[in-house]
Amino acid sequence: MKRLMLKTLAAVAALAVFGTAAAQDIKERTFKFALQNPKGHPLEMGAVKFAELMAAKSGGKFKVNVFAGGTLGGDAQNVSALQGGTIEFVQLNSGILASQVKDFEVYDFPFMFASAKEADAVVDGPFGQKLHAKLLDKNIVGLAYVELGFRNITNSKKAIATVEDIAGLKLRVIPNAINVDWVKALGANPTPMAFPEVYAGLEQKAIDGQENPLSVILANKFYEVQKHLAVTNHQYNPQSLIFSKKVWDTLSEAERKVVKDAATEAAAYQRKVNRDKSADDLQELKKAGMQTTEFSAAEQAKLRAKLQPVVDKHGAAIAATVAELQAELAKLRK
Repeated sequence: MKRLMLKTLAAVAALAVFGTAAAQDIKERTFKFALQNPKGHPLEMGAVKFAELMAAKSGGKFKVNVFAGGTLGGDAQNVSALQGGTIEFVQLNSGILASQVKDFEVYDFPFMFASAKEADAVVDGPFGQKLHAKLLDKNIVGLAYVELGFRNITNSKKAIATVEDIAGLKLRVIPNAINVDWVKALGANPTPMAFPEVYAGLEQKAIDGQENPLSVILANKFYEVQKHLAVTNHQYNPQSLIFSKKVWDTLSEAERKVVKDAATEAAAYQRKVNRDKSADDLQELKKAGMQTTEFSAAEQAKLRAKLQPVVDKHGAAIAATVAELQAELAKLRK
């Protein structure tokens, strides 16, 4: 009994020493966190949660300032600042990272994921982790995946009930090749544009429409400048929470653990918030006056078939990555 008690006391003492050592290894630091989504959006709520967790897990030594709504510039600018170490954290559409590592294009392929559950299994598993690890050579540390959700199309000209209705529309797209190509494949005119410019582009009628998840359409008040919403669910968007490797290299092991743990916890929180909100968002958009159409299963199949050549074309350059993802999905769908 005495021996057990001594062992227990020794363990407690060791833990106390480790706690003190870990605490000494954590310095007072302030970080910038940039994202495009405005206050109140599930991605911004996830960022705020991350800031709270960083403070709590570091004993109040880590302060994260969240810059929402693109206030520190567009995604490309933010990534470049992150690589230079002047912005520490950026949260962005994972597909945008294709400009750094081409394999990330796979996250922009239309109809790749059938459900959010499927996407979670892929991004949290070996596939998603392997892709994030490829960013290290580009001075970027991939910490966790959050989500934007499934994308839908809005426009100010006409209701979209069939694939043919999309033809002729001038649609804003995320500035990358696959998005330009899939819009062209539907007979529409793609206009690449940085996200902070989209509302003005719609208001000034420089573009007819755009495509984004319901949460983005609602949070950015696109319903003020868009009349029609087509629920197409044509693309699922994982988002990456990334960190500056330049800054990462200056952190102690204890500090890195705080960052990693906070990111994992914040990601789980953010996805839950986003999914809980999704059904309400559609109702809110209808209430705000948007006329809504939903693609039937037959139209969905037609849309998928029309976009398959685009997936094939872009998949050719990253064939091994596409095969790996498809193998993962096949396992999940068994």
